[in-house]
Amino acid sequence: MDKPKPTIETPVGTVQTPAPQPIESSPTGLNLKKSLNRKKIWLFGGIGLLILIIGVAIGGWFVYQYHLSPLGTDKNEKIKVTIAPNTTPAAIGELLEENKVIRSDQAFTIYTRLSGTQGSLQAGTYRLSPAESTPEIVDHLKNGNVDTFDITFIPGKTLAENRKVLIKAGYTETEVDAALKATYTSPLFETKPASADLEGYIFPDTYKFGSGATVAEILQYTFETYAEVIETNGFVAKFKARDLTLYQGITLASIIERESSGNDKAQIAQVFFKRMAEGMVLGSDVTYQYIADKTGVARDPNLDSPYNTRRFGGLPPGPIATPGLAALKAVADPADGDFLFFLSGDDDITYFARNNAEHDQNVIDHCKVKCSTL
Repeated sequence: MDKPKPTIETPVGTVQTPAPQPIESSPTGLNLKKSLNRKKIWLFGGIGLLILIIGVAIGGWFVYQYHLSPLGTDKNEKIKVTIAPNTTPAAIGELLEENKVIRSDQAFTIYTRLSGTQGSLQAGTYRLSPAESTPEIVDHLKNGNVDTFDITFIPGKTLAENRKVLIKAGYTETEVDAALKATYTSPLFETKPASADLEGYIFPDTYKFGSGATVAEILQYTFETYAEVIETNGFVAKFKARDLTLYQGITLASIIERESSGNDKAQIAQVFFKRMAEGMVLGSDVTYQYIADKTGVARDPNLDSPYNTRRFGGLPPGPIATPGLAALKAVADPADGDFLFFLSGDDDITYFARNNAEHDQNVIDHCKVKCSTL
């Protein structure tokens, strides 16, 4: 038989003390779940911050590399920059950015500092290409003022086209225009009218100049080269034997240069001399096209201009382009023959004719496209 369990009675008026209870239901009295969550937050936060720092660093590196990259794509474009003695690297960077040679002067300064080249940059006049990266520009500046550049003038190009060549070489429009309007001394200009510009007088060739060369010095050198070519080949006497001054010989040679499509210059010269001898107009399309383009009007075979050799007899007032040596030789020594007409066919072959009937047939057979355009 079970014995009754003893009972403890609490005296009336006595306060009963409760048994100890855990904090937050944790046996130890601590909230481990919240403690672990805080550690995770700090851990993930630290990892996130590290990733952010790495991302910013990588992004900054790519931005830096972008600002070191070339600003342009045309390797032939040159910009003239003169760096005075004692110019600081930072000021050089600012000058290069102002002249649109590099993307960022700050990237330039950082690169020269990191590469240890700040003390190697040389004063001088340079022709720098925006198609070069900042490291390439820096290497260029380390060469100092011994820099040289090439400039090429092509036979058959007009003065306006040669002007663009000079500007592309790094000269400003103001520099180029002033030089083209300047007065030069050379036997080359003895028969050139004082009012005539330099059309036809920039001798075609590739020249090498020091980076400090002015436009006037470049032009003067081409004139000296031209004068030497004329003297060496005896062109003054040969042109005179055909009743042409040097200026007129250059003018006729410039027309031949623009009309020619290859080794046909001497035969084209023969046609022009025969037409002049028989009192015919030269009938050259390239002459009215030249003056139309120069004056900004539409090309019209009926254009009222002394340059239009379809309407007016004799030579035009002056050259229409720069003739090359072969064209000058063609004027001095034209081919034999009795042709009165020629045309450049759609196949770029020149076809000659002795009369209108032959010429008309050449148009039908060989000039369906070219002869339909002005």
